[in-house]
Amino acid sequence: MTDEWDEKQREGDPETEEQELQAMKQRVAEMEAEAEKLRKMQAKLDKESSQLVENKEDVDSRSVYVGNVDYGATPEEIQAHFQTCGTINRVTILCDRYSGHPKGFAYIEFSEPRLVAHALVLNESLFRGRLLKVVPKRTNLPGMSRGRGRGRGHAYRGRYGYRGGYRGSYRSGPY
Repeated sequence: MTDEWDEKQREGDPETEEQELQAMKQRVAEMEAEAEKLRKMQAKLDKESSQLVENKEDVDSRSVYVGNVDYGATPEEIQAHFQTCGTINRVTILCDRYSGHPKGFAYIEFSEPRLVAHALVLNESLFRGRLLKVVPKRTNLPGMSRGRGRGRGHAYRGRYGYRGGYRGSYRSGPY
């Protein structure tokens, strides 16, 4: 009985309400400070990501794609083949992530964008018994696909495409 009386008395007590109000104001101020901190962090990340995109575009403008590369080729051999074009910063041979075997193509980054034109002259040149395909490297844009393709294995099935499963007589004709 005393607990109920104390609770009723506390509900109307202006001092208790003032304390609760101050505690709520303090929590709101803390949350606003945290939100401001998050906004600043987001702005910093946005600035850094835009710089990375600009840097990536700069690197891509100085790079070429080399296709039909022999699977046993090393970056040093590719660099020696393209050395006549100018200063090479990096040679990257992409490998399959599961098997570790080369995929058969490489990227070459030059020190200057004008050297890409020199490298394009080596298109269809012979390297380890294979004709190389040399084209300027394209820049991938996140979220941009190359068309409205259906992906792998989705052939066109007509107006009433068969998708598998039971095809009993319950299904009526198209009319």
